[in-house]
Amino acid sequence: MSKFVSATLIATFLLLASAKYSSPTLAGTCASKCGPRPIQFKPGQNIILEVVNNTYNTVKLQKPYTTSPITLQPGEKLQLEQGDGTEPNISLLFWNEAGLPLKATVSKANFATLRVEFRPTWYAPGDRAIYILDDGRVNML
Repeated sequence: MSKFVSATLIATFLLLASAKYSSPTLAGTCASKCGPRPIQFKPGQNIILEVVNNTYNTVKLQKPYTTSPITLQPGEKLQLEQGDGTEPNISLLFWNEAGLPLKATVSKANFATLRVEFRPTWYAPGDRAIYILDDGRVNML
């Protein structure tokens, strides 16, 4: 009899404890918590890179193997044409001339324009490159 009473008390305690701290798990849609959609262009599409320096220092830009470093003064805006889409995997390297970390905010301004805004950040090392893959995806490195 004592085993039966002990088992009943333990079962009741576990049942009540689990009911008190239960949080029902509900399945949600991806749209509710997935964040913004990744930026992507059509493969082979002409892309215009619009670059804006919203820092207080000079920022240098360079397309590896294509251009020498381009200086972007504070508050300056620059547009770079990205060819005819035959160039595979386009990279744009950037750095703060004072050695400070940068935060690059990327957005799709319109159908064929990728807008990149540079802002100061306290989190080292910061963003350093934008990589446009030949399948149209945009990655931040």
